[in-house]
Amino acid sequence: MTFGFAPPSHPEVPPGLGRSLEPAGWASSGIPLLRGPREVVVGLHARHRPGPATSVVAVLGPDDRIVASASFARPAAGSDGWECRNVLLSQLRRIVPHDLRRRRPARTAVLLTCRDDSPGWTEEDGAWMWGLRDACTLHGLRCGAYITLTRTGWQVLGEDRSGRRPRLGPTDRSVRGDAAPPVSGAPGRAAVR
Repeated sequence: MTFGFAPPSHPEVPPGLGRSLEPAGWASSGIPLLRGPREVVVGLHARHRPGPATSVVAVLGPDDRIVASASFARPAAGSDGWECRNVLLSQLRRIVPHDLRRRRPARTAVLLTCRDDSPGWTEEDGAWMWGLRDACTLHGLRCGAYITLTRTGWQVLGEDRSGRRPRLGPTDRSVRGDAAPPVSGAPGRAAVR
């Protein structure tokens, strides 16, 4: 009798297969709607002033107010959901303790992704959606909205909600006067209220 790893009985599964979500799958997975998506986007934009290829993960309290957030530079395109999940878990662990002892999640994590291309869904979005959902499960949080911010405005993917301001770009002055001083958009910076 030998011990060890048995050879797979089926062909090798390509890495990343199944670690992505399409908008229909995301919408049907029961992600709770934000009560005020514009307020969340404005708050995150004011705190982090994100640029292209930057993401902001935020934790919302039961009242949908931002409890903590962190901005970070996204890894190069082509990441799969596993890598996205690990990046998000790392950021979440830095800004809030886990809620794994709770019977039900009390806080919600949302992800704002900034990019310089079209506002529609991309394969990279699918990997980040999968990563957000899995990171939330592992950190004891409720999975919340996935939001893209482009030069044309913001959009909550999987929902029909969007707006023109704030938007990605150096000339946007829509939120500068009415928010707390911004936290640098440098990779890995955190803002906690």
